Amino acid sequence: MIRAVTWGWNSCRDSYTTEEAKVSLSLLLSEINLSHVILAFSAVQDTAFSTDIDYKGIYTPSLEEIRLIIKEVHKNNKKVILKPTVNCLDGTWRAHINFFDIDVPCEPKWSEWFESYENYILEFAKLAEEESCEMFVIGCEMVQSDRREREWRNLIKKVRNFYSGNITYNCDKYQENNITWWDAVDYISSSGYYPINSWEENLERIKNVVDSCEKPFMFMEVGCPSIKGNAKFPNRWDMEKIPDMEEQQKFYEEMFLQSEKIGFVSGYGLWDWPIKIYEKEDAYKNCDYSFYGKPAEITIKKYFSYL
Repeated sequence: MIRAVTWGWNSCRDSYTTEEAKVSLSLLLSEINLSHVILAFSAVQDTAFSTDIDYKGIYTPSLEEIRLIIKEVHKNNKKVILKPTVNCLDGTWRAHINFFDIDVPCEPKWSEWFESYENYILEFAKLAEEESCEMFVIGCEMVQSDRREREWRNLIKKVRNFYSGNITYNCDKYQENNITWWDAVDYISSSGYYPINSWEENLERIKNVVDSCEKPFMFMEVGCPSIKGNAKFPNRWDMEKIPDMEEQQKFYEEMFLQSEKIGFVSGYGLWDWPIKIYEKEDAYKNCDYSFYGKPAEITIKKYFSYL
């Protein structure tokens, strides 16, 4: 069973080497009975219609920074899931990155975007192999690109030329049945931001996909902010920020309960543990996805202790 937490999301160049980062990572490794750390970071493109992806600039931690964190996690006898992603600088969610299905002169093209994306992903696939990362995520929530089966299969083949570990693609919520190329990866994974009252039906739906593909499945992302009302909308960022610790705890309790009942989930990647962690005594007023010092942490520790 993979017991994972995402660490350091939205970090920029030089942020992994700060004292804040060291404290945050140390707390994560000591506080939670986890088996894996998901190291997620982002390259950037200007808009959802841009084809140039920058992974060497200020928005992305350097290869050496990432290497240092991988070594630190391994030194603490934990495993690493390396998860390079891409964001749009104009704020558009990556799920909306999209181009014409048929190339049109003078318009941006899927072929141009995948060429740039491939350069980025292969750079970190090589790092994942060099540092013996236990899993590599080739993409995250790229909903509009999911239909580009040929390009994803080609990318997976190229990744396997450099990386020998398990490969997965982190599809978005509700998209598990829409991927036609699950056979090309080792794990099926998705983002489990499902409303608290819908876990049973969504798990049944996902199980049908997993059974038909005969692949292990994990939630590469799953979580809920500690905000009043967010358990019904765990993926919403625009809720009024009224702190509610029990809301987050109830979400996790229901997620673990229903997942245990149906019994096919092979892992959880909890979202998330920030690179700059608040003081534990201030947890009660924090409204983010982080569960450090909150009632949800007790629930997570309980389930992680025997999973």
